[in-house]
Amino acid sequence: MFKNVDKIIGILILIPLTILVFLFSPKVIHGSKDENKEFLKAEIVSISNMSENIQNLELKLMEGEKKGSKVVVEEDNSNRLSKRNFEKDDKVIVSHDLKQGVYYISDYDRTKVLFVLFLIFIGSILVVTGWRGIGAVLGLGFSFFVLFKIILPFILGGINPVWAVIAGSALIVPGSYFASHGLNKKTLIAIVGAMVILGIIGSVAFLLIDFGNLTGLATENVSYLSVGAIEKIDFRGLVLAGVILSMLGVLDDVAISQVSIVQQLKQAKEKIKFGELYRRSMSVGEDHIASMVNTLVLVYAGASLPLLLLFVDYAEPFLKTITIEVIAEEVIRTMVGSIGLVLVVPVTTLLAVFYYSKKKA
Repeated sequence: MFKNVDKIIGILILIPLTILVFLFSPKVIHGSKDENKEFLKAEIVSISNMSENIQNLELKLMEGEKKGSKVVVEEDNSNRLSKRNFEKDDKVIVSHDLKQGVYYISDYDRTKVLFVLFLIFIGSILVVTGWRGIGAVLGLGFSFFVLFKIILPFILGGINPVWAVIAGSALIVPGSYFASHGLNKKTLIAIVGAMVILGIIGSVAFLLIDFGNLTGLATENVSYLSVGAIEKIDFRGLVLAGVILSMLGVLDDVAISQVSIVQQLKQAKEKIKFGELYRRSMSVGEDHIASMVNTLVLVYAGASLPLLLLFVDYAEPFLKTITIEVIAEEVIRTMVGSIGLVLVVPVTTLLAVFYYSKKKA
């Protein structure tokens, strides 16, 4: 009956935390909206080919003042890199220039696909993990809430991105950990271990910003921000703040696993000595490090696959190519993330061994 009481309490902790985040989240002055342009959902009802590379697409507007009316858009596919093979009944996003009255297709409308994928993701979690999955889903929602109500507004407000992420992490870590694993000593130890590592990685990040001579302007995404946002954001700190943020989930996995290992070993052998408990736990932790570092590197590689093609396509030597900022950023991201992953194992294990060697498991 009381089997999941710690998880229930952990989930309930999210309520006051969410309220606090909502009440004390900073206000952001957003960039001015383009009053001469609007984006509308539409559906392709017919296609006619004017030439080999030019199509005339008849679209039915699905929203806006002219909902239900039809417009004709010309699609030029002469540029093979941006060629889009539209078909009848495709759902698209249309950009409407209100000043000139011109329509053109901005992109595909992927709303339904993303929504279905999200439902499958949530459903798979709940089916496989049951009650525990509810806490995980709520913790995920809380993490996104903190991201959009604390971290991003802080960064847009001019706060150093690294400090903004560390501040947000101080809320995300206990909130998501308690919701997923319950309010118990194991979770508390994992939280302390994760926060210690985040502090260390934050310090390393600050040093690498200077020593690596990173500007944070190597990505083209910067150009989409408003002028006001660009003037306030510290793009150098933004580079490694992203690394710290991306590590939170990995730290959860490793920290909780290591504490559980120590707990189980103590339960199996109550009289086990401090040194032996640490060595046996670290033996498992070393295997965890080996697999997770490889996973982390491949995750970054997968996210930057087009960029990695430069290593093969670029005519310059490898050591010269790797110093290009856009590539150096990814290398530093991967290395910093791996350092944090390696350190969380001995730190969390030591904290757990120190506690469980003094107490009965």
